[in-house]
Amino acid sequence: MEQLILLYTGILIILSGSCNSPVPNRSIVNSANTDSLPTILAKDHADLVVSQFRNEAIFKFAGHQLPANLKEWELLKLQLKNEIIEKAGITVDHKLPLDYHETGSVQMEGYTIKNIFFQTLPGLYATANLYIPDGDGPFPGVINMNGHWTEAKMAPPIHSVGQTLALNGYVCLNIDAFGAGERGTIPGVFEYHGGNLGASMMNIGKSLQGIQVSENIRGIDLLCSLPYVDTKKIGATGASGGGNQTMWITAMDDRVQASVPVCSVGTFEAYIMRSNCVCELLIDGLTLTEESGILSLVAPRAILLLNHNQDANPTFNPSEMLRSYTNAKPVFELYGVGENISYQLFDLPHGYDSQDREAMLGWFNLHLKGKGNGLPIKEIAFKNLPSEQLMVFVPGNRDPKVASVQEYCKLKGEELRSGFLSTKTIDIDLKKKELRDLLRINENLILKEIHQYSGISGWDRYALETSDGKLVPLLHLAPANKSLGYTILCNPEGKNSISPSLIGELMKKGAGIVIVDLSGTGEVTSTASLAFDKIRKLHTLSRAELWLGKTVLGEWVKELDLVIQFLDTNLKARKVSVDGSKEAGLAGLFLGALEGNVDQLVLRDAPASYLFDSREGLDFFSMGIHLPGFLQWGDVSLVSALSGKNVQFINPVTMSGNAINGEKLTALESEFEKMRTLSGQSGKTTFK
Repeated sequence: MEQLILLYTGILIILSGSCNSPVPNRSIVNSANTDSLPTILAKDHADLVVSQFRNEAIFKFAGHQLPANLKEWELLKLQLKNEIIEKAGITVDHKLPLDYHETGSVQMEGYTIKNIFFQTLPGLYATANLYIPDGDGPFPGVINMNGHWTEAKMAPPIHSVGQTLALNGYVCLNIDAFGAGERGTIPGVFEYHGGNLGASMMNIGKSLQGIQVSENIRGIDLLCSLPYVDTKKIGATGASGGGNQTMWITAMDDRVQASVPVCSVGTFEAYIMRSNCVCELLIDGLTLTEESGILSLVAPRAILLLNHNQDANPTFNPSEMLRSYTNAKPVFELYGVGENISYQLFDLPHGYDSQDREAMLGWFNLHLKGKGNGLPIKEIAFKNLPSEQLMVFVPGNRDPKVASVQEYCKLKGEELRSGFLSTKTIDIDLKKKELRDLLRINENLILKEIHQYSGISGWDRYALETSDGKLVPLLHLAPANKSLGYTILCNPEGKNSISPSLIGELMKKGAGIVIVDLSGTGEVTSTASLAFDKIRKLHTLSRAELWLGKTVLGEWVKELDLVIQFLDTNLKARKVSVDGSKEAGLAGLFLGALEGNVDQLVLRDAPASYLFDSREGLDFFSMGIHLPGFLQWGDVSLVSALSGKNVQFINPVTMSGNAINGEKLTALESEFEKMRTLSGQSGKTTFK
């Protein structure tokens, strides 16, 4: 086969076959073979997404070295804390009234359990159980944070920690993580707080992780407000997601003198392309540090890492924990307290077992009571109570102050939207720069190599190799008339989810067609993450992108831009339209707003606003749709205005996939027109 070699932006490109505007016989492509589109990449290829992202994470780990002297470390420590507060959206307000309420109590042998709720953020309240030993105290206080057990603070592994601590002379606060336990969407109905629900926090400029750290700081405020708690002897513990919270609260709040995270410490590298919860995500985390850096923030205070050899989650594998431990220990040694970071391994599955609790008691006795040598203490026998006795509210009768994630996102989103809609002037250049930053587009992709394969059923087959190591597979059908240009079709579920009737309609018009699988979709889906992502689409990829300082939508914008460059440069396209479904349509719109060389935009079943709608239907879009701080910046109407293009929304929907019509559609049309006018941009947005 003939080969043509040319230079493109300084990089050698090899095109196999003829480059004389390859025009297939359009009559070969008919409705029968648009139902099942040809594949581009070799069958049974390895997981390209995992290999790329794991490689990138490995490089990040190697580059994050901690200072070897105390002066440099103290400077980095301050910088890291400030960056974490900003990235996670952590709020610290010790003066906010706790507004403490008790709804019931249970008298146990040697201690009392109180069912309480208190204010953690302005207008936001958390449910909790407070375990108080008999006697006057003052006792050491411990905050115990739940992982992803359905009943949260009331689950046996969490409840057991509270009981054993109280029996050994500690006040323990078991707090429901935001959206978990009694803080679910429906009062009394327990639900998972992660996925699209927890990720929705990002759109209002918060994060589930940041809210948890903020609330746990307030939990320590509560412990320190109690007259029977010794404020200089505060501990923290938890397992799984609660162990993750333990690490973060200890790193960020110097009042915690000793902590015991269980089945949770590993490496940030190990998080990449593994299906952990969004509550364990630090946005842009791997651009800042590795997990060893967070552990080092604890020094010179004390932390005991407990991991299990049978843990099924590779993120928490003991070998991963040991890598972070090894890199953090020298920082503790700079303070002369190398013994203040330690670890123990148990031959157990994931959980918070009696062996963990006994190790925790020994550690706290040494570092909070000044007793013993830190070795495990045999716990006193106890029996767990049914969850009904530990509930703060009767199911269905929750105090309205205890808001769910849905209520909080909707309230804060409406506040942000209200400010946005009152805008009088728009600085176009500034807004475009801010949008690029939100999408985390730090550089444009360069076309490294074009791979062309033999045509099938009238379709030309290409894979564009990018400067960052991706392959972007695409199908090509040349226009019957070059003046008609091209329409790029994309769908977040891959090319085989594109309507055959849409392809047929474009063919009938004689338009050129390019069908592209964006990263993480179609032929470049991560097969390794499918088991988890079947329920929460693109969950694993979106978390990986955010850890590495990127976003799914930002990467799709760059890929669409590269496809258009390819069409312009190599196929002499006169005009290009992007027709995308759901969040893929948004990627096209964002590209238009950032001055991509696109002439017209069509969005199908795409959100007309990022305002939180309802918990029901929230998985209509994938996890890739979320953009940290987007509603603080503006909304979809402003993106459409900045594009200066003709934009058509076909079946516009809410963030939960609900159709927008009637008065809501009329108001939406007015909003989009207002933003066009304020921006002084040409083009028009229509809704169908």
